Amino acid sequence: MPRLLGVLILATGLSGCGFHLRNKLDLPSDLGPVKVSSTTKYSKLALLVERGLDAAGAQKADEDATEVATLQILSERWGDMPIAVDEFGRAQEFSLRYAAVFVFRRADGSVMVPQQVVELSRDYVSQAIDSTGTNTERETLVTELQREMSASILRRVDGVLAGEAAGRTTRAAAPAGQAPANRN
Repeated sequence: MPRLLGVLILATGLSGCGFHLRNKLDLPSDLGPVKVSSTTKYSKLALLVERGLDAAGAQKADEDATEVATLQILSERWGDMPIAVDEFGRAQEFSLRYAAVFVFRRADGSVMVPQQVVELSRDYVSQAIDSTGTNTERETLVTELQREMSASILRRVDGVLAGEAAGRTTRAAAPAGQAPANRN
C-alpha cells in the first residue's frame, strides 16, 4: 500500500510540474528508405543516428542505394581547451567541445532539413598524477556527447518535420481563397 501511494504521489508530482516523455520521432509516411552517410568512414555518430532512425520506424536503405532519403553528416569536430591550470602551469580542467554539421535530403534531392550546426560542450577535470589504466572522465564524456549529439540531431529533424506538418494543417484549415494568418 505505501509503495502504491508513493508511485501515485510521484506520478502526480511529475505531471503537475510539466514533465512529460518525449514523443517518438514522427517521420513522413512517404519518406521511403533512409540512408545515413558521414564523411568519417567509421563514424560512431552516424551509427547512433541510424539506430535512432530505425527506432523511429524508418526503413533502412541498402548501402549502394542512390535515390533514397539521406541524412548526411557533413562534418564532426572535437576540441579540448584548457580552462584552469595548477601552480605548476599544467592544465587541470578542460572544456571538451563537439560540433557536427548535417543536412537531410529527400530521395529526389530536395532539402527536407536544411544544413545545421549542432555544438555541445562539457567541462571536465583531468589529473596529471596517476591516471594510467583508468577510464578517464574525457573518454566517458566523449561517449555521452556522441549520444547527446545523435539525440540532438534527431530532435532537430523532428522539429522541422513537425513544423512542416503544422504548416500543412494550417493551410488546409484556412478557408478557400484566404491565406493562413502569419504569426510574426
